[in-house]
Amino acid sequence: MELNENRVAAVRSLRIERWTRTAGVAAVVIVVVLVALALGPLFLGAGMADALTRLFIYVILAVMWNALAGYGGLLSIGQQGFFGLGAYLTVRLAGAGIDPYLAIPLAAVGSGVISIVISAFMLQLAEGRFAIATWVAAELTMLLVLLDPAVHGFTGTSLAQIMAYAAPVRRSLTYWLALATMVVVLAIVFALLRSRVGAAVQAIRDDAGAAAAVGVRVTETKRILFVLAAFGAAAAGGLWLAATITFQPESFFSVQWSAIMIFMVLVGGIGTFEGALIGALVFFLIEHFLGASGVWYLITLGAAALVFALFVPHGIWGVIERRFGVNLLPVGYRVHLPERLQARVTHREGMVPGVRG
Repeated sequence: MELNENRVAAVRSLRIERWTRTAGVAAVVIVVVLVALALGPLFLGAGMADALTRLFIYVILAVMWNALAGYGGLLSIGQQGFFGLGAYLTVRLAGAGIDPYLAIPLAAVGSGVISIVISAFMLQLAEGRFAIATWVAAELTMLLVLLDPAVHGFTGTSLAQIMAYAAPVRRSLTYWLALATMVVVLAIVFALLRSRVGAAVQAIRDDAGAAAAVGVRVTETKRILFVLAAFGAAAAGGLWLAATITFQPESFFSVQWSAIMIFMVLVGGIGTFEGALIGALVFFLIEHFLGASGVWYLITLGAAALVFALFVPHGIWGVIERRFGVNLLPVGYRVHLPERLQARVTHREGMVPGVRG
């Protein structure tokens, strides 16, 4: 009888929380930072504005791949297919008379629609077969694009229509559109992961069979992530084209883009919302300071990826979260255990009290 009473008391002492005071402070800081960034073109130099535009694009790519693979368990190495498709459709829409800055979101939406068709085949596959199939699909997409006479084969073409804007105006518009797209993508992913769909996504990642057994519509839920990731990658491709102007299929459809996404998420912390942001920032800083060093830049990236894969598998934010229990942008729940259980968990796991859900 006494044992049962102790168990009841332990259960009652459990505390489940989702939004914390720390998260509230973080949200206020994020809003202030975003407001400051929105005013960036008014006081930033051309070089810094261009650099931040690249950072925004990297964040979009990292967040999208993390949502797809980190939360959904869909390990894609073919997201460059949608990145290149977004740029290609932007060129074609602008060539048809649509303003380039309107063509970019329209191209992203078009890529998302196309991804619905592609998902009908891709989502029949799992794990390694899915990963390989995404790469094959990306290569096929590039070959189809090369068949378009307007692209001029491997020589490529350019977004000539964007040159109608003066350079300072073009730089500011590209910056603002990249910032706005990043904010929208972050908001969508954050809201999605905190919804019932987000819970279903993570249940499928952990055990698709068990998720289906409790009523989760596995294929439909995966399709939501697949289409969202395609939209984000395509938007990033269109933005990159607006920043660089020249469209060369081999460059935009290069597997290096998927490698960059994987690197950012691996370093930041796969399966953590904050990790994708940190990984994008780390990659941006490495590129910014070592990008001109040629082979040493590639060596640094390779060495960093190897070190994190071997010794820091949870990434930077994963280590911080496990060690200190910090959760700035919580998408799950935290279960705070009774004192006796806290001590056991801390001793066994080397973590601070509190279990993340």
